[in-house]
Amino acid sequence: MQNPTDLFSLSGSVALVTGASGALGTHFARVLHTAGARVVLAARRPEAVAALAENLGPGARAVRLDVTDADAVSAGFDAAEAAFGAPCDIIVNNAGIAVSRPILQQTEADWDSVLAVNLRGCFLVATEGARRLVAAERGGAIVNIASIGGLRILQGVAGYTASKAGLVQLTKQLAVELARHSIRVNALCPGYVETTINREFFASEAGKAVVRRVPQRRLGQPEDLTGPLLLLASSAGAHMTGATLVVDGGHSVNPL
Repeated sequence: MQNPTDLFSLSGSVALVTGASGALGTHFARVLHTAGARVVLAARRPEAVAALAENLGPGARAVRLDVTDADAVSAGFDAAEAAFGAPCDIIVNNAGIAVSRPILQQTEADWDSVLAVNLRGCFLVATEGARRLVAAERGGAIVNIASIGGLRILQGVAGYTASKAGLVQLTKQLAVELARHSIRVNALCPGYVETTINREFFASEAGKAVVRRVPQRRLGQPEDLTGPLLLLASSAGAHMTGATLVVDGGHSVNPL
């Protein structure tokens, strides 16, 4: 019997994380690196992740990658392969944005910008990475960072919820079509996760009201996503593809 701890090892893998300059992207990169992967920190502004790459050491590289630009996506993968001499066999589609306004105040530009990053961008990154793995005759794992917003309504973020619902469905489509190439594709759906960006809101009365609707009565922390991410990225999840893994303290099943 294989040592259960070894199942989560990513030694020998090259992992690419988009949106690596954000709070969750930074956490995901650290987790994958600690598990043994060489990590590509992808961001529109590579200088935003340069310090993180230096902190992680020679097993990390910062690359420019704008998920909305197909040429930039291809160039980002080229840079990753040049850095580590192998295709990225773990891809974490983490880049995402939201525009928060009531739907009657949302503009066409709001809609287009969110869908371009959250859905089209994930499609571009996943398919570019998959083509390279197929060409190299290597399997891999793609983890799409969706949201409970893809499973339920969240007030005031129509483009965000639509894009994340689309990403959940895209995950299933990719999983079926890429299975024959030994590429697994799964979606990780966090609930509300506390970061420096939203901490002030959740300390307000309106924010506290949101937390009260979470059955566990607390916000998620980035560390709550560590195990789920490793499950989907490693051989521990070898028979999982097309799955939607929800980590939200019970929020998405609460009818309130």
